[in-house]
Amino acid sequence: MMYLQLVAGLVVLMGAAEIMIRGAVGLARIFGLSPLLIGMTVVALGTSAPELVVSLDAALTGNPGLATGNIVGSNIANVLMIVGAAALLAPMAKRKSKLYRDGALLLICSALFVMLCWGGELDLPKGALLVIIFAVFIGSAYWRDINDPGASAERVEEVEEIGKVPEKAWVAWAASIGGLAGIALGADLMVTGGVSIARAMGLGEEVIGLTLIAIGTSLPELAASVVAARRGHADVAIGNVVGSNMFNMLAIAGVVSMAAPLPVPTTMLAFDLWVMLGAAVLIIPAMFGWIGISRLGGIVLLVLYGGYLAAQVLGVPDVVADKLGEIL
Repeated sequence: MMYLQLVAGLVVLMGAAEIMIRGAVGLARIFGLSPLLIGMTVVALGTSAPELVVSLDAALTGNPGLATGNIVGSNIANVLMIVGAAALLAPMAKRKSKLYRDGALLLICSALFVMLCWGGELDLPKGALLVIIFAVFIGSAYWRDINDPGASAERVEEVEEIGKVPEKAWVAWAASIGGLAGIALGADLMVTGGVSIARAMGLGEEVIGLTLIAIGTSLPELAASVVAARRGHADVAIGNVVGSNMFNMLAIAGVVSMAAPLPVPTTMLAFDLWVMLGAAVLIIPAMFGWIGISRLGGIVLLVLYGGYLAAQVLGVPDVVADKLGEIL
């Protein structure tokens, strides 16, 4: 039953997210928002809605470890699984446009997130700081994109690829509200199933958040990146990953920790946060245009992710945390 809940929750979550995005884009067009603004806000926030609602549901139902695990695990999956899969389908050539600013922001925000977690908990003040940084990030990104024809065209293309959206206001409202309700239902099913699986297997809820839940909520980004790779735009995956990771660390962690304190287990402090930071460092050379990512590179990233999942199952983070505790 618990596995059925997890799978059913994932299916409902993905379907509802798609419906909500189409409804929200329809409303945005009805209200006259530009395709660029729609791409930067409605589409970006819509694809990250599963992570937000799952983490919020987990924190408010007394399972904060799952919420923290989902945030960190999604960031790891985004880099190792999604970029790896995209490169395997279509190798990424050296970027002509250098993403120096995005790369620096990703590293700085990842390091800041690790520092804030180091106290063992993300609370209201830390959450508020993360949300403020996210607001500045979105504002600066929008200002940059409206002054960069290439970036603007990419955002507009994202919106156009969504396809048919509701043209009547009442249909758009119904799709938006119904999709949001479906996301909430799917998130609740996933959290309930995930917690039950963790207890049955004798695992901490954060382990399920770092693995099963993180992979499930990363599927929208995976799907978008795979489609882009098949169309010969594999490097778009890196842009998707950066945006998603920033949203996870700043917006989701910020909002959820303002609603309920998020504990950060010692195993996560000793192992998972450093894997997340290391994964971000791995894609910096590609973002800076120093190298491309070949099919072999994609395979390496996927193997690293498989190794990370195996480490979770084998309890490696617990061993590392114990050894670190002995040293300190």
